[in-house]
Amino acid sequence: MTEAEMFWMPVWLSIKTSLLSSMITFILGTAAARWMSRRRFAGKTAVETLLMLPLVLPPTVVGFLLLVILGRNSWVGTAAEWLFARPVVFSWGAAVIAAIVVSFPLVYQSMRVGFESVDDELEDSARSAGAGEWQVFRWITLPLVRRAAVSAYILAFARGLGEFGATWMVAGNIPGVTQTLPTAIYVAVSNGDSRLAWAWTGMIVLFSWLLLAASGTGRGPRKRD
Repeated sequence: MTEAEMFWMPVWLSIKTSLLSSMITFILGTAAARWMSRRRFAGKTAVETLLMLPLVLPPTVVGFLLLVILGRNSWVGTAAEWLFARPVVFSWGAAVIAAIVVSFPLVYQSMRVGFESVDDELEDSARSAGAGEWQVFRWITLPLVRRAAVSAYILAFARGLGEFGATWMVAGNIPGVTQTLPTAIYVAVSNGDSRLAWAWTGMIVLFSWLLLAASGTGRGPRKRD
């Protein structure tokens, strides 16, 4: 393997992992936030606490729990291994799952706040005019939560890109398979290769800057004429 291939491999793997995990997380988090923002039931606070739990748990704890759930000694891991003809743990899929779990609370919280900010009367007016639930969501609700949706997706992508602890626990650090930028930087520092660590760190900083620029963070309020 050439030096260039060794450098770019974790970069592309991180991008691929973050893209897939952020899309899945965005869909799941949006669906959960929409449902929870429109429901009142006993135990809602407990459910929301459970959904937000990965945000406050140490990533290594999240990784350990995923390792137990997806391991070969669990029925989930056994079923997944039968379905995919290979274990889930220490695979690229495990890295994607880890990124989904740790980024889900960010998407859920952002989208829930966005949905709760929508005036119910606007949606009710559309329904009274004959619009179906999907039409109401597509043409009324979604445009009103567009900014929250953009922020939620960028947060999910950034969190997946920077995930380390849970990924290390459940996916390992296999070059070309599960080695993402954060784990690659850790190994480079451990091996005393500061030049390579700085290069990968520069890539992380560049991606982070691009994400912040895309989200508009740091822009001041627009001046009114």
